[in-house]
Amino acid sequence: MGRIHKSAWLLVVLSAALQVVIFPLPNLYMLGWVAVAPLLVALMRTREPNTLQFPEGIKLLPARPLQGFLLGYLCGIIWYAGSCYWIFSVMRNYGGVSTPAAVGILILFCMYLALYHGAFGLIFSLFASQKLLSRWALLLAPVLWVAVELARTRITGFPWDLLGISQVDNIPLARVATATGVYGLSFEIMVVNVAFAAGFLLRRRQRRVVLAAAIGAAVVLQAGRWIPAPALPTDRTALLVQTNIPILDGSAWTKDYFIATLNDLTNLSTTPPQRPETPRPDMIAWPENPAPFYSLDPLFRGAVSMAAEKTNAWMVVGSTGIENAGAGSAERFYNSGALVSPSGQFTSRYDKMHLVPFGEYVPFKNIFAFAGGLTKEVGDFTPGAERVPLDAGGKKLGIFICYESIFPDEIRRLAASGAQVFVNISNDGWYGDSGAYAQHIKQARMRAVENARWLLRDTNTGVTAAIDPYGRVVASIPRKIRASLLVPYGLSNEVTIYTRYGDWFAYLCAIISFVALIASYAFPHRENTKAKK
Repeated sequence: MGRIHKSAWLLVVLSAALQVVIFPLPNLYMLGWVAVAPLLVALMRTREPNTLQFPEGIKLLPARPLQGFLLGYLCGIIWYAGSCYWIFSVMRNYGGVSTPAAVGILILFCMYLALYHGAFGLIFSLFASQKLLSRWALLLAPVLWVAVELARTRITGFPWDLLGISQVDNIPLARVATATGVYGLSFEIMVVNVAFAAGFLLRRRQRRVVLAAAIGAAVVLQAGRWIPAPALPTDRTALLVQTNIPILDGSAWTKDYFIATLNDLTNLSTTPPQRPETPRPDMIAWPENPAPFYSLDPLFRGAVSMAAEKTNAWMVVGSTGIENAGAGSAERFYNSGALVSPSGQFTSRYDKMHLVPFGEYVPFKNIFAFAGGLTKEVGDFTPGAERVPLDAGGKKLGIFICYESIFPDEIRRLAASGAQVFVNISNDGWYGDSGAYAQHIKQARMRAVENARWLLRDTNTGVTAAIDPYGRVVASIPRKIRASLLVPYGLSNEVTIYTRYGDWFAYLCAIISFVALIASYAFPHRENTKAKK
């Protein structure tokens, strides 16, 4: 089979490192145009040939499928460890597990999700080593990458930092997402990566031309980030309250502390930092937060109702919804966003549908019963039943909670059902000062772009912000302070191609990849001797 050449391992490590730094906190997004190219080169130039079988001068051959899997798998492990390192601190600080156990959880997490990078490497290597597709392997790479991203979204349910997210600040380019979703941006980035990889794989006399074209394409596409876009019209004002409530043990919530917190938040809501020219808010939002705000608690309901009546505004308030309280059957708890009318009535509620595994529920409880410290700290929430907009006096609010913002198709369903503005309530306090909070808001911003909607994002510790349909943050509150902010927004009934048809582009890429995979088995294997000389 031939050993994997050490240069291939080094290229994989380089690719993984580049894929890490294109996302926050480093946020070196310009390197996205070359981040995957070293991996592609490694897969195409992996092993030394048998000199008895190949003429002298042939250096390195494409990876065998198993070798391709190992190279991609290593790339994925490094990428997830570098991007999602914050899982360690979340598990150690809030998961009730020891430091060694938190390290073990992070390692298992990386090894599990890296299977997708491994699958990319395996299938790409199948293409590269088969008679029919060997010349087309690089051209199929963008299609295959998108297909694997779709699998990450649909199968595992953790599409964290899809490649296209790195270009959310590139307004002209990001507008592609209104048709294809974020997957179209991933495809475009991969096309340029393929061009760079091809430049290094071709003979030297062809290399300059191809690399010059790749550099030119990257410069032109990246230049869109510095092209100013016009301000979008607004006709409404919302008040976002950043509560900055610490994540405390239940025993710390004495009655006095609870009432003092409610009073503080009520004062922020009823006495906003209003300038004379700023309209009064027609909507107020409180975030998802770790406070014991239960929907049936009279103290909580009374404070919120009073704030809504005093401001004559609709309120969206993060809380814990309860059903069957006091009834014969077991109580059910929901991570909810309650909607309160200007008259102080709790009119409706959105219950979070996509719960965080090992955060809001324990999957396969019988299997994971051994993780006693962890499972005791995990919430026992019930998923909501439907994802529909809530009516706030004629405004259709598309409410989603925290982690749900990373799922493109789930959020676009709100717009497809008539939501005129998105409201994302979240608690990013779990992440501390890691890069997760900045990665999270980037993904939420892409949902605004895909569906051409204003997004009001209200978080416990930040980033609390108003985001326009171009994905721009037009106003925000500094992190880790308790404050409120008046922000402009508008309503929209626009239906983008992505809103209407969803992940059609990603599924098209998946179909093309599947057909190519079948074709690779339909033709006999042959070695590709067109290696670099």
